[in-house]
Amino acid sequence: MSIHIERVMVITAHPDDSEFGAGGTVAKFGRDGKEVTYVIVTDGSKGSSDRAMTSERLAAIRKDEQTNAAKTLGVERIRFLGYVDGEVEDTRDLRRDVTREIRRWRPDLIITQSPHRTYNLYASHRDHRITGGVVLDCVYPLARDHLAFPELLPDFEPHKVREVYVMAWENPAVVVDISDTMDLKLKALACHVSQFGDFAALDARVRERSAALGRAKGCAYAETFDRIVIPR
Repeated sequence: MSIHIERVMVITAHPDDSEFGAGGTVAKFGRDGKEVTYVIVTDGSKGSSDRAMTSERLAAIRKDEQTNAAKTLGVERIRFLGYVDGEVEDTRDLRRDVTREIRRWRPDLIITQSPHRTYNLYASHRDHRITGGVVLDCVYPLARDHLAFPELLPDFEPHKVREVYVMAWENPAVVVDISDTMDLKLKALACHVSQFGDFAALDARVRERSAALGRAKGCAYAETFDRIVIPR
């Protein structure tokens, strides 16, 4: 089933998650004139091996890095929810905040992280899993139902998302050819200076993984997703 997409929302746990999992896909949507919104759940305040770094400084640095990365990919706007990195829980507050952003920007398509544990520990960080599960709960039924979070009305009317892409690397339903946006993905990743001691090595790893994901479909580089279509 083909669904017409005009508005895309990417909801991830940390700054840089969107670029790693979907940067090339986001760049393609931007080039095609789609409206893309980022929602970043945490402040990214724990991701540093620098013993002189503080959480407060790191949160400010990572917010700037994420803003620059999003601009590189053509993202229209970013919403930072500000939850503490490493401490995300499936709470009413988080479900309400995610529901509010879905209702506010009314995406046709949401891209998010997998709620499942895998042996790819980087991809299935606890914050990622909880964020992915919360997003799916908000897509159905919380963002849709007017009786959910009545305090959001009348400012944020219910909205029905049409489709969800869940970042996936094993047996994906959707393979997106990012051969023509791979350089933008890497340029956006390079904005996250605080996270990489050796960007050349990271560049090589990302290219290698993206090439492996594209091989089965004959793409030079790809990003892959599971797909959920929400019936009308």
